[in-house]
Amino acid sequence: MVLNYIWIAFFLIAFVTALMRLVFLGDTQVFPEIINSTFNSSKTAFEISLGLTGVLSLWLGIMRIGEQGGVITLFSRLLGPLFSKLFPDIPKGHPVTGSIFMNLAANMLGLDNAATPLGLKAMEGLQELNSKKDTASNPMIMFLVLNTSGLTLIPISIMVYRAQLGATQPTDIFVPILLATFFSTLAGIVAVSIYQRINLFNRTILLFLGGMSLLVAGIIYFFNTLSRDQIDIYSTTFANVFLFLIIIGFIVAGFRKRINVYDSFVEGAKEGFSTAVRIIPYLVAILVGIGVFRASGAMDYLIDGIGNAVK
Repeated sequence: MVLNYIWIAFFLIAFVTALMRLVFLGDTQVFPEIINSTFNSSKTAFEISLGLTGVLSLWLGIMRIGEQGGVITLFSRLLGPLFSKLFPDIPKGHPVTGSIFMNLAANMLGLDNAATPLGLKAMEGLQELNSKKDTASNPMIMFLVLNTSGLTLIPISIMVYRAQLGATQPTDIFVPILLATFFSTLAGIVAVSIYQRINLFNRTILLFLGGMSLLVAGIIYFFNTLSRDQIDIYSTTFANVFLFLIIIGFIVAGFRKRINVYDSFVEGAKEGFSTAVRIIPYLVAILVGIGVFRASGAMDYLIDGIGNAVK
């Protein structure tokens, strides 16, 4: 319901702002720019979805192999004690737990392309458990916060982008990103737990938070002993080897279960394609709303107002 009001507000505020610019400033280009933005935003939404199609098909195909091979069920059992505390509304041992873990693991390694389809898969599973389809459930809120805060142990994608754009030291952001995402994730867990009345002093949760703190400290200590070139080599190699081991592990598990691995992959890949198609209307809606808000000049006024208020 809140998103409904926000989306309507984008258009109404854009119209009022554009009308004021036309009447008081004589800006005759503002309305043509708004209309052009609707077409451009719609096209961008489709291109984003099209770009996701291959990645979604790949990883949902791999996930289907993992489901039928029993790997996702194994992850669900291993993470049951922790997730039953953070996600008390998810039935114990439910496969969606494994999907959530896979998404968080991909985010921790900074593998955005892998994390996106896994996150969509996890959210679809949570929606199936949601009794109120038009309202986000508590598990969906907790997962969204964990996904958004994005604990990143090894920021592969960011370092690659920095290297491509000619950064002198692409790995300079390693420790700052690790600290920022760790504390944002910690703050997110605390805030949502208080809102959802989750007991943070539970032994399992305390052990998890303490273990993550030690892990983060250990990673920082280890990488501080390396040169910048070594950091780039170690982090890139570890993340990609780990990711490929997951793929191999899923395939081997499927083979041991005597399932048709190829057919399972294709079946999951088809789901990835249909998922990419299903998200197009949502992308069009939100991008067009933001597009008209920006084209009207309302976004600039808002940013300038916040900037002046901060000063």
